[in-house]
Amino acid sequence: MEQHRTRPPQYRSRRGAPVPAQARRAADDGVRRDGTAARRPAPAGVRQTRRTSRPRLTGLGGGLFCGASMFALACLDALLFSGSATVYGVLFLPVCVLTGLWVRPGDLVTAPVVAPIAFACGLPPIADDGGGGVGGHLMGLVTALALQAGWLYGGTLAAVLVVVFRRIRLTNRRRADRRRDRARGLPSDRQAR
Repeated sequence: MEQHRTRPPQYRSRRGAPVPAQARRAADDGVRRDGTAARRPAPAGVRQTRRTSRPRLTGLGGGLFCGASMFALACLDALLFSGSATVYGVLFLPVCVLTGLWVRPGDLVTAPVVAPIAFACGLPPIADDGGGGVGGHLMGLVTALALQAGWLYGGTLAAVLVVVFRRIRLTNRRRADRRRDRARGLPSDRQAR
């Protein structure tokens, strides 16, 4: 029984046939006609490493990271520093910055939203038990939130600043890509859609 080819035949350029511009650049061995070195793309393994070198959290993942980190740091603060609210506030700042840095570009808005929620999630281990019972514990949480509002606002502001900076960088990068595509004569993303 005869077997048919499942792959399409590979087309090879014939001698004397015109070579596309990309193939000419690759054949030049990395040197342009003006004598400068051509910029080559990084190998696939390096590109993959660059892409995955930083954590990228979804909005929910950023909230879980921030909340779990603050609860763990509050427990550590209760063990080592007897529940110092100042230590807890100082530790809140880098967690907010990391959440703003690690959240995905599409979920940037969530970082400043989850910061205050995470601050409140970490307060139970260090809040005073205002006299016992559920009511006393709730009063201790409300009091701790009121007294530590400066740290709460500072951490939230830090997350907002990181997110705004990242958003500006992302917008500028997209504009530069569109300008470069227009200069090369390629259609932009909006025209292709």
